[in-house]
Amino acid sequence: MKKLLALLLALVMVFALAACGGGDSKADDTPETEGPAEAPESEPEAEPEAEEPAAEVPNNEKPVIWFNRQPSNSTTGELDMDALTFNDKTYYVGFDAKQGAELQGQMIVDYLQSHGAGLDRNGDGIIGYVLCIGDVGHNDSIARTRGARLALGTAVPDASQGKTAVETIDDVNPTAVGTNLDGSSSEVQDGSITIDGTDYIVRELASQEMKNNSGATWDAPTAGNAINTWSASFGDQIDVVVSNNDGMGMAVFNAWSKDNNVPTFGYDANSDAVAAIADGYCGTITQNADVQAYLTLRVMRNALDNADIMTGISTPDAAGNVLSEDLYYYDDATRCFYALNGAVTADNYESFLDATAPNPAFNFQLSEEDAPVKKVWLDIFNSTDNFLNATYKPQLENYDGILNLEVEYIAGDGQTEANITDRLANPSEYDGFAINMVKTDNAASYTSKLQ
Repeated sequence: MKKLLALLLALVMVFALAACGGGDSKADDTPETEGPAEAPESEPEAEPEAEEPAAEVPNNEKPVIWFNRQPSNSTTGELDMDALTFNDKTYYVGFDAKQGAELQGQMIVDYLQSHGAGLDRNGDGIIGYVLCIGDVGHNDSIARTRGARLALGTAVPDASQGKTAVETIDDVNPTAVGTNLDGSSSEVQDGSITIDGTDYIVRELASQEMKNNSGATWDAPTAGNAINTWSASFGDQIDVVVSNNDGMGMAVFNAWSKDNNVPTFGYDANSDAVAAIADGYCGTITQNADVQAYLTLRVMRNALDNADIMTGISTPDAAGNVLSEDLYYYDDATRCFYALNGAVTADNYESFLDATAPNPAFNFQLSEEDAPVKKVWLDIFNSTDNFLNATYKPQLENYDGILNLEVEYIAGDGQTEANITDRLANPSEYDGFAINMVKTDNAASYTSKLQ
């Protein structure tokens, strides 16, 4: 009986344990290994917010740098302030035209006074000069014509501007005379100069705008043709040649004045003109193309970066680029940067033989982290202009890379704005615009493309 009770009790315990799930069907006591625990459900991680794409800058808010040809009225010379203040990132880069013009005039006078009476080739007591004018509607050309006349004493007041006396360079009449062999032209007067104790009359025998049949100005072949015409008519009366630039000056020098030993003076310090000083070309003016080219792209870079506009100019940038104060000045009222000029003569020309060499003081590479690559549209108004293509453009190319600017260079025909502006069909493709106009009155032809 006791055995039966014990068996029944054991059976009851087995069923109780099975019912509670606490037992194991294995004969040994080793618990079964469990699989990985199921992770508790949790909130899904939030997707990282996508960065907002940078807002596209409207074209009329992008930097506009006018260079070399200052927006202005071609008749009065008055600055076009609508163009110069097109937006808050608009500036002009050029050079001090009046300072350079006066410097050229003084260089000519210094030469005459130091080279004696032998300059009067036909012994008539008159130092006769001819003048090659670049563009009668260009402020730089106007200034150079005025500067030569002021220095040589042949200036008369500019009546078209209401001037009644010549007190400063701005008062001088810049109009071409055509021919003036007898000194009767109302556009100029006879001047005078004392050389080795002898007084000579100074007379502008002839002057004209060097404009070709297609309308291109500052035209060197036209200047070469003009000296051939002048010399055939009154060659022994020509004692000096004055040119508004070296392109025209060298055309005259090579066509006539070199062989006839006639002093010839130009402007721009192009490499071929500087080299020709060794062969008798008498002098030129450097407008510091390296400074102008650097400023053109440096101001663009600063405007693109929303940086202080004087970064890398009056104050060093992160790479160490900076300009010394004797190379330029800035006029805040008109938003214009001006490079200063220097005379290049037989005394110093060897220092200027390579007009395309970069200046080591501002030729340091910017990092792309500080200055990301940007795309710039830049035009040169005339593909045959000697200074712009042989000197200025190579200088631009010296500095575009170090400033991380991808520049698309557009070459114009020197005659019409449309030849250039038609190639600005998609301004949204560019981050900024550097503009060199055909005519200084035509700024709106470009800004209308950006509206």
